[in-house]
Amino acid sequence: MSNRNDAATHHAEARETTEGTVYTVTGGDWDEVVQAAGRADDERIIVNMGPQHPSTHGVLRLILEIDGETVKEARCGIGYLHTGIEKNLEFRTWTQGTTFVTRMDYLTPFFNETAYCLAVEKLLGITDEIPDRASVIRVLLMELNRLSSHLVCIATGGMELGATTIMIYGFRDRELILDAFELITGLRMNHAYVRPGGLAQDLPPGAVDHLREVVKKLRKNLPEYDKLATGNPIFKARMVDVGYLDLAGCMALGATGPILRSAGLPHDLRKTQPYCGYETYEFDVPTTDTCDSYGRFLIRLDEMRQSLGIVEQCLDRLEPGPVMVADKKIAWPAQLALGPDGLGNSLDHIRKIMGTSMEALIHHFKLVTEGFRVPPGQTYQAVESPKGELGVHAVSDGGTRPYRVHFRDPSFTNLQAMAAMCEGGQVADVIVAVASIDPVMGGVDR
Repeated sequence: MSNRNDAATHHAEARETTEGTVYTVTGGDWDEVVQAAGRADDERIIVNMGPQHPSTHGVLRLILEIDGETVKEARCGIGYLHTGIEKNLEFRTWTQGTTFVTRMDYLTPFFNETAYCLAVEKLLGITDEIPDRASVIRVLLMELNRLSSHLVCIATGGMELGATTIMIYGFRDRELILDAFELITGLRMNHAYVRPGGLAQDLPPGAVDHLREVVKKLRKNLPEYDKLATGNPIFKARMVDVGYLDLAGCMALGATGPILRSAGLPHDLRKTQPYCGYETYEFDVPTTDTCDSYGRFLIRLDEMRQSLGIVEQCLDRLEPGPVMVADKKIAWPAQLALGPDGLGNSLDHIRKIMGTSMEALIHHFKLVTEGFRVPPGQTYQAVESPKGELGVHAVSDGGTRPYRVHFRDPSFTNLQAMAAMCEGGQVADVIVAVASIDPVMGGVDR
């Protein structure tokens, strides 16, 4: 850092650089150094927070212009995790697209998959043909996923404040949900379980009983977050009035999810533009009027309780039935079994298509290698992800691959609010504000 005041030069060695004069302080009385710094002209410092800082939620770079401890200007630098997923989709079949989109916001894979598949189904004109069981399981998994995403947000946000117990509790409870995901899909994340037309396979035996146990444990554990944090004066002192963004700011910046609801607007796509039968479920949309990080924390806690209620409703209404549309020109085989070589089509299904009809075998081969055709057109489909409105703009030119798929990821849009939340506040509060946005860079850098 260059110092334009020559009062400090008697105990510093000067050298010229492209950035200006740099002084290397080699000693001297501390009081003299402080006085010299005090007499110096105001000088703002540019600080890079990230992209490898633990409090920047992955590879997010924050460029902060600070005056002392006060943030005068804040900007986001993104693009460090660019995966090219949207471009890759143009070179894969419509069904293979699920394997890509699940990896975008890797904390909310089921929302990515469901939003994408709902868009494809709308283009195909088969929205009303999706089996009820498939829709109920989609809702079930999305609400469990909402819980696991909020738990990570609260856990990492707590860790960044120094509340390590909250971090341990959050990841402990998330583990219960990831174990359930592994039981159902075979994977803890990146599932590719939701497919155009339905699901990859049905729930395995024992899954419903296992999920009821998970719900019971989570209902027992959730009050612990209230005891630890909600009324904790230290926790509140770090969160209240930090990351402030009112309703006008949310509307101007396109912020959705807990950020918007913390400004008092009960906007939730599950209520305003229902999908997957959400209009038939009983749940409330939590709001606060605090417009700050503390309000967003309370909303996420309350949303977890609501999600548990929806999961219980799903388990109660699960009826036996298919999990894939009947149209064999679209339906990828959902008759999967765990064989010695991993997950694949069950032997019974293979015997049937190989032994009964050459046409069925050819059709199976073409469906899997070439994919089904989607009529030309475009559509927009949005779902309420844990972070806000997750939208998919899908365009088809009539082929077996998407012409273009673009995602409106809430992390990307909500990050616009970072400057409005942080400028004028303290450097330490930047971490709290970013944690309350809960951005995931996999969704930002698609």
